[in-house]
Amino acid sequence: MAKNKNEVIKRLLHTVTDLRVREAKEGEAESRTIAGYAILFNTPSAPLWDYDDEEAREIIAPGAVTKELLDGCDIKFTMFHDRQLILARSKNGAGTLTYGVDDKGVYFEFDAPNTVDGDKALELVRRGDISGCSFMFTTHYYDSAYVARDVQRVDGKMIITYTVNVITGIYDFTLAADPAYPDTNCELRELVNELRTPEQPEQPKENEKMREQVREMRRAAAQLM
Repeated sequence: MAKNKNEVIKRLLHTVTDLRVREAKEGEAESRTIAGYAILFNTPSAPLWDYDDEEAREIIAPGAVTKELLDGCDIKFTMFHDRQLILARSKNGAGTLTYGVDDKGVYFEFDAPNTVDGDKALELVRRGDISGCSFMFTTHYYDSAYVARDVQRVDGKMIITYTVNVITGIYDFTLAADPAYPDTNCELRELVNELRTPEQPEQPKENEKMREQVREMRRAAAQLM
């Protein structure tokens, strides 16, 4: 099926990065400021899928995210992508969440709220139980000007790399305990497994769009071989 280059695809990507609670200055009360990187440039993601003969990952290119882009978004900082567990927010560049872009990626800082969720976030970061961040973004996945595809054979295995050169929107940053492997998500696990089986017309309609997106990603990669 031919895909519309203008179709916007929303995805999640995990960033393994050091998170920290900023040290309090002498004479100050205990710090509640959490800081780190929500996005790392030129860093391969966890596998989108990983089989004996095929593996796919994503990379966010420098320049894919700009300060101007971030300032035009409504970004909620949450825990585990749960909008009910909001810790900070930046709407059109203003709010309790601050951020910036450097050569490494997109960094952030916020003061954890004096709530149960804020206290929980502080404790998990201090203990090192939170391993990184995830972020939700959109791009025109089928337009090579936005997402480039590279395919190589390594020891008989097809290695697919999707390099995201342009992001059109960012919707949240979140504290995450584990990388966002598709196989750990029930819906995505069923979706990827289906790519290796015949069509099942009785499958739930709500999975059809995501199923076709992953199928098309694999088709496009195979055509480059």
